[in-house]
Amino acid sequence: MSRSGSVDGCGPVLVEGPVEVVLDDGTIARSDRFMVAVCTCRRSRTYPWCDTSHRPRERTTPPPEDRNEP
Repeated sequence: MSRSGSVDGCGPVLVEGPVEVVLDDGTIARSDRFMVAVCTCRRSRTYPWCDTSHRPRERTTPPPEDRNEP
């Protein structure tokens, strides 16, 4: 059975599930979801699954003022 997927240059590989991914150490990661985002940047804390760590972060609050200025 073949699976279809899509690649976005700025994000993960999206694959129709269920999916099995063989990791570098030979272990198998499985997901039964209908669509799976496989990390390509290796920043994910849930690797091999994408957790959006590849996205640039924006500050929600302004940076603190320099406390050394008079």
